[in-house]
Amino acid sequence: MGIFKNRNFTLLFIGRILTNIGDSLYAVAAMWLVYSLGGSTLYTGIAGFLSILPRIIQLFSGPMIDRVPLRGLLVYSQLFQAVLLLVVPLAHYFDFLTVGLVLAITPILTTINMWFYPAQMSALPKILDKKQLTQGNSLFSFAYQGIDVACNAASGALIVLLGAVALYLWNSLGFFIGALLFMQLRIKTIPKDSYNNEQKILKNKTSESNTRRTPFKDYVSDMKEGIRLILATPLSRIQLGVIVINAAGGATFTVMPAFADRLGGPGIYGMLLMAGACGSLLGALLAPYMKLERVRLGIVFAAAFCLSGIAWCLCVFNSWTWLVVLVYGLAWFPGGVTNVIINTVIQKGVPEKNMGTVFAAASGLSGIAMPLGNLLGGSAGVVTSSSAVIAVCGLAVLGVGIYWMFDPVTRKLPAADDVDQSWFASPEKTNAAQATPSL
Repeated sequence: MGIFKNRNFTLLFIGRILTNIGDSLYAVAAMWLVYSLGGSTLYTGIAGFLSILPRIIQLFSGPMIDRVPLRGLLVYSQLFQAVLLLVVPLAHYFDFLTVGLVLAITPILTTINMWFYPAQMSALPKILDKKQLTQGNSLFSFAYQGIDVACNAASGALIVLLGAVALYLWNSLGFFIGALLFMQLRIKTIPKDSYNNEQKILKNKTSESNTRRTPFKDYVSDMKEGIRLILATPLSRIQLGVIVINAAGGATFTVMPAFADRLGGPGIYGMLLMAGACGSLLGALLAPYMKLERVRLGIVFAAAFCLSGIAWCLCVFNSWTWLVVLVYGLAWFPGGVTNVIINTVIQKGVPEKNMGTVFAAASGLSGIAMPLGNLLGGSAGVVTSSSAVIAVCGLAVLGVGIYWMFDPVTRKLPAADDVDQSWFASPEKTNAAQATPSL
């Protein structure tokens, strides 16, 4: 592929693969280690909660990503994770490893990832031409989801062969190598005093009292601006719909073990998780070849999640297990496609100085819905069947797709190829689109 002739992209891509391997294996090893040390599922529940909690922090991390050199952020985040992972093997060697220590490390590592992944996505438009962004996002999604599939399949065998503690050691080595790769990156930076003409005029009109703002106020202001670019534009219709879809996904994952147990046990559970990951991976991989950048965003998202919702519902009504697994995997295919498209839109439309803030805000807002979905799904699973919960989640996804289909603001969203900074950040176009009467 021609994109790999770009040395910066190749370094970033290989580094992402190593990071994703480390994250995926760590997630499995940590849960197993917590359970083996604590001897109770209570501790694994706490570990799961602690791994979700840092998503709240992600809402506040964006301005920092936009303020610091991206290469330094990528390098030091890898080094910090590598050193932190070494604590577990050292504690095991000196015989002071406890479940409390593992639980204490978990949210710290997850918090670092809340900074690392938006930084990677923010770096892409700085090293690729706009025409290559869709392909670059597709490859990044392929790396993320493909590695997740492979590591989920191999993690059990690796724990048996090497042990959970040894996986921490190997993961640490992978993060060290990732840091060395990121050190070789050459990412262009935008001078702090680089503004467009409109900003210069506004700056000249700013009063002296406003120019004496504290760094904290500037930070908060930048964070609000990033959230505004997501929620105060017509693109907010997409973001709010994604929040509902993520909540449905969280509820589905919560009842999936019970659903799989009814079908045949833990083997079916693994197959369902694998099918969902493979469906999303296939969608991300094929997205550049579907030429959807030429189609209006509203049409793409509406059609994608109408199909996803239908498949989501139908998977629970099949009497053949193999068909259940296949249909469930197909339900995740549209999400893989739309993830690539929306990342490309943000990279094209958001000013570079706000890129990290917007990616962090979008990911944080979307991810917050998942623990709520976990709670609702788990509660509903007590009073009704797991099949009913999954079917209702599928109907919710279908409902979002139908809403996008008939909502005039969503329908008027441009194609990804037509998105630029002037459209995305233009208050006039934002107000005009939001003033359109809703159905």
